[in-house]
Amino acid sequence: MTFLEKLNAIVDRNQSLVCVGLDTDPELLPPGIDVLQFNKAIIDATADLVCAYKPNIAFYEAQGERGLDILHHTIQQIPKEIPVIIDAKRGDIGNTSDAYARAIFDFLKADAVTVSPYLGFDSIEPFIKDRERFIFLLCRTSNKGAADFQSLPCQFEGKTSPLYEVVALKASRWNKQGNIGLVVGATYPEELKSIRQAHPDMVFLIPGVGAQGGDLKQAVHYGVDMHLRGIIINSSRQILYASRGNDFAVAARKAAKTLRDEINKHLAELRG
Repeated sequence: MTFLEKLNAIVDRNQSLVCVGLDTDPELLPPGIDVLQFNKAIIDATADLVCAYKPNIAFYEAQGERGLDILHHTIQQIPKEIPVIIDAKRGDIGNTSDAYARAIFDFLKADAVTVSPYLGFDSIEPFIKDRERFIFLLCRTSNKGAADFQSLPCQFEGKTSPLYEVVALKASRWNKQGNIGLVVGATYPEELKSIRQAHPDMVFLIPGVGAQGGDLKQAVHYGVDMHLRGIIINSSRQILYASRGNDFAVAARKAAKTLRDEINKHLAELRG
């Protein structure tokens, strides 16, 4: 089963476009709860409300060998029918990217990974050899410094375009097996709108809703494809730390359900 088949099946089952980012910081957990216990409780509380989980590998690498073991066991706790996206932002020369791909897909058993396009096609090719695996190419990210490079004007094929538009165009041309999507932040709604108009069939991973201040209604209205899907809206801190007490899992479920229901309300507006 391909990533998109798996994604579409769980979107239909859970009626959800919500992705929970498992960016678990040990310093923010309730007393007496370790990272694996916390992650398992979050997963158990939200598995019927999401379309994906997205662990950010940095929070686990920072804990050394133990952290990678926690990440491995966290992924094992996620129901098999729910896609796992590793937020790793990998990208290097071909043989190094091949090793990264094996670590993400063969060892961690993830379904998708975020990848940097900066080194060009040979740096992403190892990640897309298997059509069942998927990558989200960094295009217009949600952070404040994104414009430092992503908005720079580039001369490309006889016209001047911002770099993120060139990235999106290249990604669409490389997407011959249908296993490349784009990371496009909710914090830049006009850019999100223009990228969707230019690339109506690509899947967007949309960070920036919640703690980063992105507008959810715009993210939905500007991001969805003609079938009113094609987006995965990520929320990390807003769900993980909805409560800092021992009721964290109950609070996380409530936050995830609220987000799912708000997204579905905006989808209903588009259906008319």
